[in-house]
Amino acid sequence: MDASTKPDAYGALIEPTTLKIQRLLPGPIERVWAYLTDSDLRRKWLAAGAMEMKVGAPVELVWRNSELNDPPSKRPEGFSEENRMQSRITELEPMHKLSIAWNGSGDVTFELEPRGKGVLLTVIHRRLPDRSTMLKVSAGWHMHLDVLVARASGEEPESFWEGWSRLHKEYEQRLPA
Repeated sequence: MDASTKPDAYGALIEPTTLKIQRLLPGPIERVWAYLTDSDLRRKWLAAGAMEMKVGAPVELVWRNSELNDPPSKRPEGFSEENRMQSRITELEPMHKLSIAWNGSGDVTFELEPRGKGVLLTVIHRRLPDRSTMLKVSAGWHMHLDVLVARASGEEPESFWEGWSRLHKEYEQRLPA
């Protein structure tokens, strides 16, 4: 896997309701950890929201996916301008692992592993409740991680919603019915 996210860019089901997706990011690991835990950096690729770094701490994540690009991308019908989720940290190993309860759709674990001058980021989203959610989440994680790779590499990311729409169709073909 290289920093441009090819050829292993697609997430895969490692269990019937568990998605695993990985990206190789430019290091050092402290920088990638900051992209996961610092609200200002995280909002540039995923969602804003302050985090107290302790197990059990509440977290509110605030998505504004249209704002991940300049100019803002046009969102598909049925998606709001902003999405908020109340959550909490369930596991924490600074610089290596962060798990968050994902309100309504399982939990998400971020794992970091040094790889030469890079850092392998593994995202595991467990207990996805149904195929519709699985498709949205798969395309979402794929696109959010592509934005992260672009940001961490000093590049402008692809339009979030255009990429998400394309990927949603691709995941419909890739994931079992």
